[in-house]
Amino acid sequence: MIKLNTPVDCGQGDIQISYSNKILVLGSCFADVTGSRLRNLGFDVCVNPFGTLYNPLSIKDALLRLDSGMPFTSDDCVEMGAGAGKICSFSHHTSFARETAGEFLDAANASLVDACRFWRECDTVLITLGTSWVWEIGNSGRVAANCLKRPSSEFLRRRLAPAETLAALHELPLGSRRAVFTVSPIRHMSDGAHSNAVSKAGLLVALDEYLSSASDGPRTYFPAYEIVLDELRDYRFYADDLVHPSSLAQSIIWERFCDVFIPSSEHVRMKEEEKRYRQSLHRTML
Repeated sequence: MIKLNTPVDCGQGDIQISYSNKILVLGSCFADVTGSRLRNLGFDVCVNPFGTLYNPLSIKDALLRLDSGMPFTSDDCVEMGAGAGKICSFSHHTSFARETAGEFLDAANASLVDACRFWRECDTVLITLGTSWVWEIGNSGRVAANCLKRPSSEFLRRRLAPAETLAALHELPLGSRRAVFTVSPIRHMSDGAHSNAVSKAGLLVALDEYLSSASDGPRTYFPAYEIVLDELRDYRFYADDLVHPSSLAQSIIWERFCDVFIPSSEHVRMKEEEKRYRQSLHRTML
């Protein structure tokens, strides 16, 4: 039989995810998609409590914040640019932006309190790295999770070396928690295909070295990036922007994720939860 694709071996999951686990999901848009699917199926999950995060340093900072519980203060408040007229912080996605500093801090710290409580009880972490490119704030050396539409002159844009990403991974305060890492299959094409490839390669090299040496708890890698780039190597598996995976590709990746990490003993409940979720989407006709 003629093969029309290159199957990616996802291996056997050393980590099994069940309804008894508390799961924190952090990272890029791919993390949002995976986390939403878990939440919709009734898993106990907290998804990106600071909003979508793309680079390893911002993900590290988010976990350190959850570990310390240090609240956000007026020093963190930043006025958004481009005439947005709202306040946010360089640690948050713009979905947290509010009209005033007080409103922003109320929302940010309320989310932080809930997320810190979840983190203390959490036993499983799913982390998706999106890009090696970062925006440093002025001369501070601090990396912005989001530039908040501020002028580019206020930042230094650079690409992390694999060694910097590796160092950030080793600083993650995971302890004995189980962790599944992925690299987002979403391509960042603003600088061209080669720049995107180098950026992803840096993440992959750092993750490979980290996972070969991590010893605190179970750590593993799920090849979402490879499934899209090597197995689903066709633009029919991409959305109209030709950058994001299509809904079909997302479903295929999700099925492979379930095959690896979710034991068959949970499949009956998953089907029940999926039916319940689909029913909740239908509004009663009056």
